[in-house]
Amino acid sequence: MARLDRRRVADKGDTRGGLATVLRAFFLKGLARCAVAVAVLPHVGKNRTRLRRIRIWVYDGILASGVAGSVDVFTAANAVWAETDAGRGTKTTLKATTLKAPLLQWRIESPDGKPVQTASGQVVNVDGAINARAIADAVIVTGPFIANIERFFDRPDVLKPLFAALRRQHERGALLASYCTGSFILAEAGLLDGGVATTHWAKAKVFAKRYPEVDLRVSEILTEQNGILCSGAVTTSLNLALRIVEKFAGPDIAAATGKMMLIDTNRVSQSSYAIAESPQHSDELVARAQRHMEKSLRQGFNLGDLARHLAVSERTLNRRFKRAVGAAPLHYLQSLRVDVAKRLLESPGLKVDAVGERVGYGDLSTFRRLFKRETGLSPRDYQRRFVRRRQGRPAPAAPPPP
Repeated sequence: MARLDRRRVADKGDTRGGLATVLRAFFLKGLARCAVAVAVLPHVGKNRTRLRRIRIWVYDGILASGVAGSVDVFTAANAVWAETDAGRGTKTTLKATTLKAPLLQWRIESPDGKPVQTASGQVVNVDGAINARAIADAVIVTGPFIANIERFFDRPDVLKPLFAALRRQHERGALLASYCTGSFILAEAGLLDGGVATTHWAKAKVFAKRYPEVDLRVSEILTEQNGILCSGAVTTSLNLALRIVEKFAGPDIAAATGKMMLIDTNRVSQSSYAIAESPQHSDELVARAQRHMEKSLRQGFNLGDLARHLAVSERTLNRRFKRAVGAAPLHYLQSLRVDVAKRLLESPGLKVDAVGERVGYGDLSTFRRLFKRETGLSPRDYQRRFVRRRQGRPAPAAPPPP
């Protein structure tokens, strides 16, 4: 930066005029330098040509696809990167392509540096042991595939060093990324306190109970806050890897990579995939209320009528229902109707308005609004995505253009 020489200003007869002249020259010189910097920015891509080091941390009991899928995305991203002139969008010659250094580099690491065995019995070889002091631009926390995720944390001798390594990498500015139950590991390390996160929809209740200080947004496919990414079930590890590519290589390289690998980047909610689970309880009164609701979905709902049918007060029914099920009767009924509607929409041959009527919504707009609020998709979009095609019959052809 140009320096302001106060002595030269003092030598002028008109001090204020001389100062103005020097300041004007100083400003113009700085402006010229800014113009050069702006001209260079599109080519530099915010320093995206620098090699990025990604560490994938693994342990026994994970799913192999979470590791292999992420590595495949990074491999494809490097191939897309190699086909452009340092991210400028210009095709290179074959010779230049083969010589270009990759943008992304990764290592697979385990707590002790030994291979790990996945939930399916496959062995994943590693490049070394997890090192909290090693340079990393991003760390991927893989998700254990285990029915009782809380049992995973019964190994403090293995996990405490892992938690410490995660905290240290985050303090040093590394991007942390987890998919599926990997968010439990981040939360256990205290890295999600006061922040947002998502996890596998089937583990939402366990997560919310174990980590009440975390803002769990289980309907979302991917969350991001404070340099930490979380995503849903294991297939969203592809979306997670694409987001890492976007951060390090830019949106164009990420979009091209996603198209090359046919990754659905338009998924925004896990709710449409969730399977409703009937809460287990021993309250016979509530069980009778649930059976009555299931048999009378088409009918309107009135808490007073249901309470009289069960010969109890509304207050008693509401209190015992919340204690046994975790939701008020009306909210439970709405969830039940949406769950039944999802199953009906997955069956071929039923129209949306007919499904709405069968689950108690004569007003189609009300049904659409409630269904989308609960699943993230309109009834028609849900049907297009999940309808079960009859074997031997092709999917209907797209309508002709207008």
